[in-house]
Amino acid sequence: MILDDLKYRECLFQTTEGLEERIAKGPVTVYQGVDPSGPSLTIGNLIPLMMLRRLQLAGHHPIALVGGGTGLIGDPSGKDQERKLNTEEIVAGYTEKIRSEVERFLDFDAGSNPARLVSNSDWLSQLQVIDFLRDVGKHFSIGYMLAKESVSSRMEAGISFTEFSYMILQAYDFLELYRRYDCECQIGGSDQWGNITAGIELIRRELGKPAFGFTNPLLQRSDGKKFGKSEEGAIFLSAELTSPYQFYQWYVNVPDADVVKMLKIFTFLEKPEIDELSRGVETDPGKREAQHVLAEEVTTIVHGKEAKERATRISEALFYGNVKDLSEQEIDEGFRDVPSHALPPQDLPLIDALATAGVSKSKRQAREDIINGAISINGERETDLEAQLSSAHRLAGRYTVIRRGKRSYHLLKWEE
Repeated sequence: MILDDLKYRECLFQTTEGLEERIAKGPVTVYQGVDPSGPSLTIGNLIPLMMLRRLQLAGHHPIALVGGGTGLIGDPSGKDQERKLNTEEIVAGYTEKIRSEVERFLDFDAGSNPARLVSNSDWLSQLQVIDFLRDVGKHFSIGYMLAKESVSSRMEAGISFTEFSYMILQAYDFLELYRRYDCECQIGGSDQWGNITAGIELIRRELGKPAFGFTNPLLQRSDGKKFGKSEEGAIFLSAELTSPYQFYQWYVNVPDADVVKMLKIFTFLEKPEIDELSRGVETDPGKREAQHVLAEEVTTIVHGKEAKERATRISEALFYGNVKDLSEQEIDEGFRDVPSHALPPQDLPLIDALATAGVSKSKRQAREDIINGAISINGERETDLEAQLSSAHRLAGRYTVIRRGKRSYHLLKWEE
């Protein structure tokens, strides 16, 4: 049963009454919504998307809803202050980008249960405020809304009527999807529980029918810190914001204490395979096989097989120092987050280049680094104080990769 699998994968947190009985009766239409509050989804959004895909594989009918309407308002759930309101043009742009990301995870051509992709702007933009307040607002008492954690947690810091009304709009989404597509179930992160149950209550009041919902735990590390955040910011599903190599490396660096949980959540590997990798974590953690399998599986799911293979080539080239084997695209992707410096097209002394590009703090330091064997050019150690950087050092005609010590990389970009 799909719920048993979700429990095993640590993806089930809160469930409404009667859910198991309804799932046991046969296929159910289930939706997950995501608001276009930014130009890309993050790995936190990936969890319910993976759940939606698992439900589809189990024979259920998935709907992915992009909040083209609610994105203009902003969900207060999980936020300690008011969101910035984006313009319609920005939200429309975000909506299209997020649509393209969501489409990677679901099968829209499945024979018996194809996925649907909809935007709530289709109905929210048609609402008349007086009719909405009379027909929908009457079902929500102030006390009921204040009792929801997404609202109560904001009372001290302050919450506008705009965000206060978000719960009703999301509840209306559930009602509208029930009417249009017989959608009986909503899923989402645990911070969406209040919005989900509000929709269930609205359906009961308006249609007199039962509806259901369940949530996944928010992604946290074993030390209690939030996953999906790093020193540099969120880990995005967009290749433009987080390159496939950076994405791959993030999963490679998952701590041993968290890697088995991540294998359960983010891959379609079966229990025997996960158990085998788990034993490897215990018996030979230095090999980091589980992390590499995790990184390969998730990168393939999110960015495709070609991007995964590119990420692994970059990773191996950097580990072994074989940067000469990388293509221009792989160099650009693999060194996106390292310091870079533009150089004039003519040849120049290596010492001058090191100091100018900030690889070494000064020419004196550059000399010491070269003498000590701390400088590598395109993976090859250079100890000649008279060395020149020339066209022979240019990879793909544009780049030179300098490494100082074991891990400090710099990318020199030759001007045309």
